[in-house]
Amino acid sequence: MIRDMAANGIIEPSDSAWAAPMVMVWKKMGGWRPCVDFRRPNAVTHKDSYPLLCIDDALDYVAGSCWFSSLDLRNGYWQVELASEARPKTAFTIGQGLWQFKVMPFGLCNAPATFERLMERVLKDIPRTHCVVYLDDLLVHGRDFDQAVHNLREVLTAIRSAMLRLNPAKCNLLTRQTQFLGHVVSESGVATNPAKVAALRNWPPPTNITELWSFLGLASYYRRFVRDFATIASHYHCYGLLLSICGSRSECFHIGTATSG
Repeated sequence: MIRDMAANGIIEPSDSAWAAPMVMVWKKMGGWRPCVDFRRPNAVTHKDSYPLLCIDDALDYVAGSCWFSSLDLRNGYWQVELASEARPKTAFTIGQGLWQFKVMPFGLCNAPATFERLMERVLKDIPRTHCVVYLDDLLVHGRDFDQAVHNLREVLTAIRSAMLRLNPAKCNLLTRQTQFLGHVVSESGVATNPAKVAALRNWPPPTNITELWSFLGLASYYRRFVRDFATIASHYHCYGLLLSICGSRSECFHIGTATSG
């Protein structure tokens, strides 16, 4: 893996004073993704506050469309070259010497803002009623087939002009239904992803505050589909407060019983 990354111009040998650990994470589409723990450099990095498009707003832009093309950039972050003076700050070790990135790696706190700014500049002349972009996920859409083809040609031309590369295996062109940002979009509108709904239904009861926040995070992803979600979730937030104070579920139940008595 390291040799391949070096041969492909992703990394280079380093003599930096920085040295973050790297771990390999299996991707759901297959293959390994190198992930570096950049918590120390992130802690002293001046934060870039460039905003990401709100997911609900992104989904609203596709309302009324009937044809969709979902595009995905191949290793999108790696298509952004790092300035030479920034590279030493990305130095990492994996037991085979010290290396640093020549391109923007995953894990840097400003990477999402940098990439979103790039994509919005690339597509600056294309309205969101034609294409919605969220980091490296793009959804080209149109109300009829001819408009969808025209919009797709616009987007592909802009991507080619910027010399960005797509991942064909994760692109779906001119379909009546596709997945985008964890939702299913079609001419009928925006719907939940059945796999995510099943995950919520099968979620085991949380036994600590970390598990509770994880559940609430996934549940809130679909809050637009749940009437009075904030009211329902408020009970769990109160429960989470008790967990943070007590440290265990059983102790919280004990406190609740004592209080009610």
